[in-house]
Amino acid sequence: MASRVATQKTVPHLMTLADLTVPQIEQTLRHSLRLKKLSKPWLEPQGSLPAKKVQKLRLPPQSLFNKTVALLFSKRSTRTRLAAETSATLLGGRALFLGKEDIQLGVNETPRDTARVIGGMCQGIFARVGAHSEIEELAKHSPVPVLNALSDLWHPTQILADLLTLHEHAHLFSPKTSSSHPEYTWQDLRPLTIAYVGDANNILNDMLVTYPRLVLSRIQALGCDKNIWWGTDPREAVKGADVVVTDTWISMGQEAEKAERLKAFEGYQVTEALCREGGANPDWKFMHCLPRKQNEVDDEVFYGPRSLVFPEADNRKWTIMALFDTLFGRWSHGMPPKDKQKKEDEDDD
Repeated sequence: MASRVATQKTVPHLMTLADLTVPQIEQTLRHSLRLKKLSKPWLEPQGSLPAKKVQKLRLPPQSLFNKTVALLFSKRSTRTRLAAETSATLLGGRALFLGKEDIQLGVNETPRDTARVIGGMCQGIFARVGAHSEIEELAKHSPVPVLNALSDLWHPTQILADLLTLHEHAHLFSPKTSSSHPEYTWQDLRPLTIAYVGDANNILNDMLVTYPRLVLSRIQALGCDKNIWWGTDPREAVKGADVVVTDTWISMGQEAEKAERLKAFEGYQVTEALCREGGANPDWKFMHCLPRKQNEVDDEVFYGPRSLVFPEADNRKWTIMALFDTLFGRWSHGMPPKDKQKKEDEDDD
């Protein structure tokens, strides 16, 4: 008499980039770039590509075919929602938006029951919440993967987009590197100094658990850890900076503290004068996760040649698409086997 023991696969979740190893982060970034390369031609106006090129087009992986990703959002969103809905479509699936006014969560139903119900009908949950404990509770009881779209503690998808943007613009930080590199090709980064000027928040938290593990030489930030400088003088913070980063001083839910926060951050606005007086590198670049307010950075920097903010925003799509593919489509934090991935990359060239 034969017997069979069923094995249940562990449900993978992603709360922060601290959950990933350095190889997993780098694989995800490379996969994001590959998906961008595969998808972009399909988004061109019909008839704009030569017939021979059209014949060679390959679809991105259809790992979400007939699958639905629940967008469980309790906070407003522009970039995250757009990225999620459009990338799910490219992967062959659909994204179902569930705002706080649309469902019973928090009114007549608990996070535990909500996670079970959504997980019984959808194949992934992309949750944008307030307190981080909310998404931890969802993940604890969800039968399908949960990906953190934003919590008050972490913002992993934003930092992945920032890293992809830095790699795509690596030639700007290495004068000897040619700026005529092929589009959508991987560029290694030299060690960089990143200056974060502003409020300590979820963006900074995911920076701190990610950047020091990669090729970045140090982070200058309002936080403290090994190889990380912290202080209260923004001019000191930008000394030697290759990249200057800021974020909102008033996060959603902190509106009552607006006057107090604006006063506390007087003198923190990122400007050419601030970075010149502080001694930032002459070719420093600027990043911001958006939405931006003028007291955080002036128009000269935000709309000027130093700014990477809109490529950074665009890359939210490709990094989220990579996570949707691996986490929701394949139930993995990793990528396809190296030999298979190499073969697919060679076929794309």
